[in-house]
Amino acid sequence: MMANIDKARILSEALPYIQEYHGKTVVVKYGGAAIAADDLCRSVISDIVLLSLVGIKVVLVHGGGPEINEMLNKIGKESIFIDGLRYTDNETMDIVQMVLSGKISKQLVQMIGEQGGKAFSLSGIDGRMMVAKKLSGKDLGLVGQLTSIDPEPVKMVLEKGYIPVVSTIACSEELGVAYNINADIAAASLAAALGAEKLILMTDVRGLMRNPKDESTLLSVVTLPEIAQLIKEGIISGGMIPKIDCCIEAVRQGVPRAHILDGRVPHSILVEILSDQGIGTMILR
Repeated sequence: MMANIDKARILSEALPYIQEYHGKTVVVKYGGAAIAADDLCRSVISDIVLLSLVGIKVVLVHGGGPEINEMLNKIGKESIFIDGLRYTDNETMDIVQMVLSGKISKQLVQMIGEQGGKAFSLSGIDGRMMVAKKLSGKDLGLVGQLTSIDPEPVKMVLEKGYIPVVSTIACSEELGVAYNINADIAAASLAAALGAEKLILMTDVRGLMRNPKDESTLLSVVTLPEIAQLIKEGIISGGMIPKIDCCIEAVRQGVPRAHILDGRVPHSILVEILSDQGIGTMILR
């Protein structure tokens, strides 16, 4: 059992960070298998509610690949991936919208409410917050690349004291067309548009490591000039490259700090934001 003096020390340590981030915006991207793990999900949600209650403006951007796969399996439709990216035809797009905006967003809003917070779900279509065009290069169907973000719908929700829960479906200049947007990319672009203090990408790895098989080789802080060399050396490779690219883009667009955190570690968000020790990898200009 933790002694009262230890609890007091932890709260005292958190105070300067609460003061530093009070009134500032933090964008958290959360999704995938982590949402499906109920206990871990509730731990993340409790962190987000706590941050909101002490005056930090938290925006939760979510994905939901495993849930989309599960629903496609139920209707007997095969999930097709090209170089790790989902091919999205019209039928798949209907499922993506239904699962992300109709199911997962509402589940997260409900969980936030159950833990004493207030949340409001938005998709990128609401208020034409996210506008996209068809992704260039590989033909992935209705997968889009963002052309503009209007942060006003999110700001309005924040100003009313709610936590925005954002699903990354974008509208198009074309009539009746919606696009599936990569949630990491959408979170980075939204963080920049909001003038956020931090972007946090929740993943299923410890962070960026020199040796992916050895967690003791974690790189706690990486600057933009160092990243090119780490890619050249092959230290940043595979699925870590697109996440690092999102962090780079956010930092280049003015977000002071971007973080890659292990969503499997309970309360990793609180440790990162409200403690001296930090966790995961932080990317700085």
